Amino acid sequence: MAPSPSKPKAAGATDKPLLAVLKGERRDPPPMWLMRQAGRYLPEYRQLREHKGSFLDLVYDSDAAAEVTLQPLGRFDFDAAILFSDILIVPFAIGQNLSFVAGEGPRLTPQLLSADLDSLTPTLTRLEPVYETVRKVRQRLAPNKTLIGFAGAPWTVATYMVAGQGSRDQSETRRLAYADSDRFAAIIARIEDVTFAYLSGQIEAGAEIIQLFDSWAGSLAPAQFERWVIEPTARLVERLRGEHPGIPIIGFPKGAGSKLRAYADETGVDCVGLDETVDPLWAHREFAADFPVQGNLDPLALIAGGEQMQDSVRRIVDAFRDRPHIFNLGHGILPDTPIDNVERLVALLKGSA
Repeated sequence: MAPSPSKPKAAGATDKPLLAVLKGERRDPPPMWLMRQAGRYLPEYRQLREHKGSFLDLVYDSDAAAEVTLQPLGRFDFDAAILFSDILIVPFAIGQNLSFVAGEGPRLTPQLLSADLDSLTPTLTRLEPVYETVRKVRQRLAPNKTLIGFAGAPWTVATYMVAGQGSRDQSETRRLAYADSDRFAAIIARIEDVTFAYLSGQIEAGAEIIQLFDSWAGSLAPAQFERWVIEPTARLVERLRGEHPGIPIIGFPKGAGSKLRAYADETGVDCVGLDETVDPLWAHREFAADFPVQGNLDPLALIAGGEQMQDSVRRIVDAFRDRPHIFNLGHGILPDTPIDNVERLVALLKGSA
């Protein structure tokens, strides 16, 4: 897929393609990175993880976490590295106990479904090793590559804090938000405060872009989406802009569907990540012509490879040809993704295939 001729760069334009797009510039080919690009599909990650033991031990070893962050760029011509960490570092800093159960995923105790928020003892020093990882990555990152920091958005983080683990429909958290909205609002406010501190620390350590992952945004009814997704995100974006003017912020409200336009208009994010269920042609019509979008190849199309992947890539690139676009998956890369398919994807995007 050969790229179309690039437009001349404006005066003062950046040589970092991802930053250029987030400032409203169209780049051909579009810059790319993949959510969860540092992780289990890479044999070098699995080897390091086996050596380190637990996932949390790996996150809290700044040298190892920096190595994992950079591993994908050693293989692929991605335009960005994304910090290797986890969205549950925030509840860990708020005072919940965090563990990862093999084959089952993360666990947080005590669950806020029954425990009192004020019973938790905040330990913000638990954030410090992550900042050190950011510093180490920036020291080693190539000049034309960008470092993305991230956090979970307040709603998604709250679903784990309330239930103590992930769930299919976030039923416990949604019930609490309806039944005791004041109590739930206090949980959201605490998450906002610590997330602001966490992201500020990442930016000060060297993160150049921030992404907010709202992985469970799609489970909410419209009024609840407005209150628990849009409003907390808007407050967080405003605080970050006040403290760190000019920092680009990508919002990723997975499953938001037709509520994406309201999310983009009301949160103030610089770019919206689209999951794989969003029609690129619809998104192109829905957003302002100069508004950047990110996405949205189905992770299963990447696993399938071949013509299925190629056709999907072409549809996405063609739909967003006239707007600022960051190519990405519609969600995280899956552990059984063939590395050859990732190489092929990069070649398609970069015009060498």
